[in-house]
Amino acid sequence: MEDFYKNADEALETEPEVAILTRGISMRPMLREHKDIVIIERVTRKLKKYDVPLYRRPNCDRFVLHRIVKITDNGYVIRGDNLLYNEYDVTDNDIVGVLKAFYRDGKYYNCATSKKYKIYILLNQFCFPFKRTWRLKIKPFLSKIKHSIFK
Repeated sequence: MEDFYKNADEALETEPEVAILTRGISMRPMLREHKDIVIIERVTRKLKKYDVPLYRRPNCDRFVLHRIVKITDNGYVIRGDNLLYNEYDVTDNDIVGVLKAFYRDGKYYNCATSKKYKIYILLNQFCFPFKRTWRLKIKPFLSKIKHSIFK
């Protein structure tokens, strides 16, 4: 899939948008691996918080599709919806496109106009601290208790 993203990078130089079948779990539950199709458009504006850029990770050729959670003087702070940790200092030079829309179960969701999409963003961002606490503290604690009981 990495090669396909490289092709998407090249395609965006001549086409205004490209369609890509998703790969990976970092944007779950919104995007499901090998099930949903994303429409990536060429960047023609300054990106804002909650945009989802397709970007090249610094010092490597790998492309990633994650959400902007904060904008700083040094660039963007970016995190996948299903991840617990941020990536820092992603710059406009690293970004090759931005999520315009996606197809989920054959239904089209436009990121600029879909009310369901906007509600999802708010809920996802609101729940992040709880998700982090659950995965890093509560779930491991419950797992230890379970293993001590069922030894």
